[in-house]
Amino acid sequence: MRITKSGKNHYIIRSIKRDGKRSSEVVERLGTDEEIMLAHNCTDARSWMEQRLKELNEEEKKQVTKVLVPFESKTLIPLDERKSFNVGYLFLQQIYYDLYLPNICEQISKKHGFQYDLNNILSRLIYGRILFPSSKLSCFEQARSLMEKPEFEAHQIYRALSVIADESDYIQSKLYEYSKRVLKRQTGILYYDCTNFFFEIEEESGLKKYGKSKEHRPNPIVQMGLFMDKTGIPLAFCINDGNKNEQTSLIPMEEQLIKDFSLSRFVVCTDAGLSSETNRMFNNFGGRCFITTQSIKKLKKELKDWCLDPTGWRLKGSTEKFDIREIEDNEDNLNLIFYKEKWVEGYDDEREIEFNQNLIVTYSIKYRNYLRKVRKNQIDHAIRALSNSDKIDKRNQNDYRRFIKKTSFTNDGEIAEKKSYEIDDDVISEEEKYDGFYAVFTNLEDDASEIAKINHDRWEIEESFRIMKTEFKSRPVYLQRDDRIKAHFLTCFISLLIYRILEKKLDDKYTCETLINTLSSMNMIDIHEGYIPAYTRTKITDALHENAGFRTDYEIIRKREMRGICRRSKE
Repeated sequence: MRITKSGKNHYIIRSIKRDGKRSSEVVERLGTDEEIMLAHNCTDARSWMEQRLKELNEEEKKQVTKVLVPFESKTLIPLDERKSFNVGYLFLQQIYYDLYLPNICEQISKKHGFQYDLNNILSRLIYGRILFPSSKLSCFEQARSLMEKPEFEAHQIYRALSVIADESDYIQSKLYEYSKRVLKRQTGILYYDCTNFFFEIEEESGLKKYGKSKEHRPNPIVQMGLFMDKTGIPLAFCINDGNKNEQTSLIPMEEQLIKDFSLSRFVVCTDAGLSSETNRMFNNFGGRCFITTQSIKKLKKELKDWCLDPTGWRLKGSTEKFDIREIEDNEDNLNLIFYKEKWVEGYDDEREIEFNQNLIVTYSIKYRNYLRKVRKNQIDHAIRALSNSDKIDKRNQNDYRRFIKKTSFTNDGEIAEKKSYEIDDDVISEEEKYDGFYAVFTNLEDDASEIAKINHDRWEIEESFRIMKTEFKSRPVYLQRDDRIKAHFLTCFISLLIYRILEKKLDDKYTCETLINTLSSMNMIDIHEGYIPAYTRTKITDALHENAGFRTDYEIIRKREMRGICRRSKE
């Protein structure tokens, strides 16, 4: 081991052999000269560091030994004694402590005066949601599979959920404050979207209402609104009644950001479903701006014709104007994004001032080809469906059955009982007119191509919803009380925040499914003298260890060393 320096900080590192190559790992962060002298009451930081290095080298000499573990082939293992423990949660725990969540729980505990360990419960709810998503009732059993045993009783989980729900706004605001110490938050541009989660019940009650389900399920739902910053890190969320118009959820959420997060100047980027005139006008003042998707089909005829006009298109960095009919469909032009913009005059009756918006429309051959491919698959499906007329009339706006035209007829002019079905070429032709086009409204005066790029990054918030629903299995929801439902989604939100931070620390190199499967499979086997890894060492586990500054993949780890690793994950 040796002392090294990075910036102003000193570290003790050790050399290790990995795949036949020499590498190194951090053993201990010592701090800056000033921190060392203050913490250890000394005047010579260098002398203290050398003494610390000597101590660690002596400890390591004692630890690096061959271990002989006595096993007997005819001896049964102890009854009801767990031998396998997960250590993948330690990488989540490190971020959990970086976000000062134990401090947040301590402040809440002092306020409410209960006796159970809120931090222990909340942390296990979060680790379980990411690694082994299931019911709250299963959380206690799942917690026993972690290297550090739970310090609470199963019945205390439900008590804690009520408290967590009451303190949701406080927890969210403190998480934003502390997250800025972990990574740079880019809150100049914020993305907002809504989704809903269904319940395996039939009767409405409380937040659980029948509404427009995004998954087309015939169950009561609740609605979630989520804010995300430009880097893809969750910022804040809300839970509303399932039958509420999602457009009305935006302004209250923004007011919460202004009040609790001390944010005032930002650009809000939303999809067309949240694109109400009221929301845009609200973000036309107070240093706020908006970028919102606009359906070209729903524009007035004059603006629609302008959007679809093949002439007058521009490219970033070029003064030339293009006719998109003359653009060749080849590899060189596939990723080009053409654009044009037009200021649309308006008036805010409430404030009696002008309300002008910039309409930006883009055109991409790649996007056009994608839409055509999707439509072709739907048309093929519609053609196959012509032979089964029983299901043809059940359709929605994105259903392949919209391409099927029904004609009722009789042979003698009486009430029609016979029906014929055929592909509706007029519907197909109408949809094809919009292929490749995409429009947004904004009050920004920035470069149109940059605004289009900002709007394109909105896909990350949709991916966040997918992660919560698929990997975190946040629905169906089985809780009944509104406070516990809110607490459930707060734990999902915190889980998403921690996961996204871990993703950033690993440079976004791994898919969500791969990363979570790796963490959940990182088990250690207790063999009396210590623990041995029962998982496959991979490039992902190497990246996790290098980022965390500790390793669990040695051939054997003494129990005292494992306690030290657990402790270091909480520093």
